[in-house]
Amino acid sequence: MRGELRLESYTEPRTQIFHYRPWLLRFAHGERSIDSCRGRAHGKGLVAELPGIANRDAAAALAGAEIWVKRSVLPAPKPGEYYWSDLEGLEVVNLEGVSLGQVSHLLATGANDVLVVRSAERERLIPFLIGRFVTAVNMDMGRLVVDWDAEF
Repeated sequence: MRGELRLESYTEPRTQIFHYRPWLLRFAHGERSIDSCRGRAHGKGLVAELPGIANRDAAAALAGAEIWVKRSVLPAPKPGEYYWSDLEGLEVVNLEGVSLGQVSHLLATGANDVLVVRSAERERLIPFLIGRFVTAVNMDMGRLVVDWDAEF
């Protein structure tokens, strides 16, 4: 290994991450801005070569880092599509109008994305399937309506 890093990308297609610049790497002991890199698909993941990362030890120091990019470099979502960060913080109510909490974050499970909805009492995992469980997303009202039993 020459200092290559394994990456997990949530872009579509996953290699699109290499087209967004600059990257801000956030890791346990700091941040680092990356203006250029080379990368490629490798098996089910991605690998990247970053400037100044020439060996395994330097790569290991970045383990667990998150890659952030400015919103301005991302394409605008199409109608009916959302960036996960846009959904975080939305109030979640069911069809009966019962508040279930707020979207804390989302999880990628492979089969479908999952909303993590937290309230003072509990945490719920709700599949983010528009038309099946998610019946409405109203960004103006800051609300997501779901077909979900409040007791579940």
